[in-house]
This record gives sequence, C-alpha cells and structure tokens, in this order.
Amino acid sequence: MDTEQYHILVVDDDPKIRALVRAVLERRGWASREASDGLKAIEMCDAERPAVVLLDMRMPKLDGLTTLRELRKIDSDLPIIMVSAHADVQDAVNAIKLGAYDFIVKPPDFDRLTIVISRALEQSKLSHGFKKLDATIDHSLESFLGSSSSMRKVVEQIRQVAATDFSVIMQGETGTGKTTVSRMIHNMSRRSLGPFVSVDVGSMPETLVESELFGHEKGAFTGAEHKKKGFFEVAAGGTLLIDDLQNVPLHVQSKLLRAVDDKKIYPIGALAPVDIDVRIIVATNVDARKAVHENKLKSDLFFRLCEFMIDIPPLRERSHDIPYLGRNFMLEVSAELNKPMREIASKAIEHLKRYAWPGNVRELKNVMRRAVLIAESDVITDAHLEFLIGGGYGSKIYAPLLQRELPTMNLKELELIAIKRALELSGGNKSEAASLLNIDYSTLHRKIKQMKSLQD
Repeated sequence: MDTEQYHILVVDDDPKIRALVRAVLERRGWASREASDGLKAIEMCDAERPAVVLLDMRMPKLDGLTTLRELRKIDSDLPIIMVSAHADVQDAVNAIKLGAYDFIVKPPDFDRLTIVISRALEQSKLSHGFKKLDATIDHSLESFLGSSSSMRKVVEQIRQVAATDFSVIMQGETGTGKTTVSRMIHNMSRRSLGPFVSVDVGSMPETLVESELFGHEKGAFTGAEHKKKGFFEVAAGGTLLIDDLQNVPLHVQSKLLRAVDDKKIYPIGALAPVDIDVRIIVATNVDARKAVHENKLKSDLFFRLCEFMIDIPPLRERSHDIPYLGRNFMLEVSAELNKPMREIASKAIEHLKRYAWPGNVRELKNVMRRAVLIAESDVITDAHLEFLIGGGYGSKIYAPLLQRELPTMNLKELELIAIKRALELSGGNKSEAASLLNIDYSTLHRKIKQMKSLQD
C-alpha cells in the first residue's frame, strides 16, 4: 500500500498520546495525520479518506461512539480501531455493534496495535481494490450498453443479479441486446467458467421444442435415430438462455416449470430423470405479464422464473446513447476491416438521433458496419447514411417512423405499417420480407397471423 496516498488518522484529545502513537506508526513507515477531536476527524475524513482511523473513546465536543457513527456514514468500509483508557466491556460491545474494526485499551500494547493496524490496512487495501474493480466493471458494461440513465439502471441490475443464482426474465424489443445482457450476467457470475447456451425457440418448429430443450432417447419418436442431449444438459454448470419464451408451447411450459422446480429433466423416451445444474434466463420481446393475461405464458411458470426482471428500453427512448454506441461500432468495424476511422460528422449524428431505430441496437450496429465499408475517408458523413435516411429499403419500409408529426402512433401501429410495406416491396415473399425487416421467418409468420386475427 502506498503510504503517501493512504494514511492513518490518529484521533485523541491528548496531544502527548497523539505524538506517541504517531512516532510508533512512522517508525513502521506508515504515514499518519492527527485530529484533536471528533468534529475535526469527521471534517478530515470527509475531505481526504484515510486508510485506517485510531479513535479515542472519551473526547470533548463529540464522544468516540458518536464520531464512529458519523464516520461510518462517510465511508462504511473504513476500518476504525477504537482506543479507550477504560476497559469497559459494554463500550467494546457497543463499538463493535456500530461497525468498529477492533477495540484496544490504553496504554496500548504497541506490538498488538501494529498487528491490528496491519490487518486493518490490508482490509482497507482490499476494499479500495474492490471499489476500483467495481468502477472498472461499470465502465466496461456502459461501454457495451450505453451511459443513459435508463441503461445505468440496467447496469446496476446486472451487477445485482449476477452475484446470485436467481432465474431472470429479460424483456425488450427485438435487437435491444437481451442476449448481450444475458451473457454479461453469466460472465460476472460464479458460473462464468461453465457454458453459456442460447436457444431461440422462435426459430424452431413447435414439434421440436421439447426435444431440443430436454433431449431424447434413441427411438423415442419417428426420426430419433440417435440419443440426443437437450440444451439443459449441454448447459450443465452454466447458464441457459431461452429466447422467445412466449413461443414455447404450453405443454412444454409445464415441463419447463417442473424442470426448474425439481432441477431434473425427463428426456423424451427416458425411463429415469436426469439431474440438472443450470441457471435459467428467459427473454421475450413482448410484455411477459400481458402474455400471461393472453394465456400465451403460464402464470405459474412466470411467477417461478420472475425472481428478477430486467426491462431493456428501446434505442429510440435513449437517444443519448446513439452517438456513443455508434462510435463504438464504428471503431469495432474499423479494426475488423483495418480501415482507420476518426469520427462521425455532427450532421450524421443528428440523422442517427432522428431515426426511430425499429431494429434497435442491432440495426445501429449494421448501419455503422455499412457506413464504415462505403466511407471514402476517415469520417462518416450523412451521405454514408443515405440508405437509412432516404432512398433505400430501410427508409421505404420505415418512412412513417421518421415523421415526428406522428407522435400518436403506438408501436403496434408502426409495426403493422412496416410489415405491410415489407410485403409490398418483396412482392409477397415472406422470406424476403423477413430479411428486409431484420427478423426471422417464424416471427414474421406469427405477426402476420396476429394481424389477420385483429382484422377479422
């Protein structure tokens, strides 16, 4: 520990005691400062945090226990060693209850005192290191997600739940970064050395969902020519992300609930259950509570999985993050293509901020990839975004989204317009329409069915 940066504060109303203790400390190479009373100690700790405090119990103006309470408010991790000329057991008990690191009787045994201080300094050093690590982690998470107030809340939620083994429901529109956030939770958890397995239920036929999740035995059904492990077994010891939870068939949801509750799965055709050790994160691009109300999600499964819920806001609601994320993606592609890029022009940034980003962060990343590729210089200008703001498929499909005079339209209405335009541009080809909308075919097919049911 750097003794010039980290010092020991000696708080005592007796100048002779202060001088004696400081002499002992400085012989050990420890920098020290002194305060003659509790009020002065509080002022000094608030201005410049010491590594350890030696605090006298009996002082005028402010007694030791009151000073201890105030110092703990300033820094709850600060090691405070109480020193008293009176060997009062109750004083010692009260001090420890208030968070004192140790209690020493005056005149102190200086050998014991130096041992206690050494341990306290180590604790202070560890605490300082953890705080620096926390700050580094926060900065790293924000570099991926953004630093708007809404995303700082998401960062804090990631930190909170990563330290647990809670199951998590992740809500957010397509492209907002649900998989990225899930992977961050995994990487910061005790399961980080285990596998992170992501399964997109929305991209597979309903008839295969149960087999993919839980596995099957050879001959369990027509076409089951080999025994196959499901995603639960593949993710053993790690984290399983089930995306598009609302698309899991209801009968499979019942088996999913049983698996989460019992920590066992029953592969199709198996005679005995298989024990599982996996953390479950589920993601959905719809409101999970609404899905429960509409009988698309079993309520008992929702309540079981909802130990923790994270809502990721759409990019259009956090325009503060757009320039920052855009620059990050620009630099990322710049390194990939070995094509040095310097900046995004201010006019281009304005265009990016005006656009409504129906594809969210995923769409922004793809826009920046294309912009870097076609840029002739090291600056991205509004001309490189022409396909986004006019002339390309994106503007033709999402033109209404660019009109700020349509504030009364809700997301469903905008989505309906986008799907209709994509089908028009693709001549009714659903695969091409799905590609234009940057969604998978099954998602588009489901949304078209929903549109028809609303119109009937």
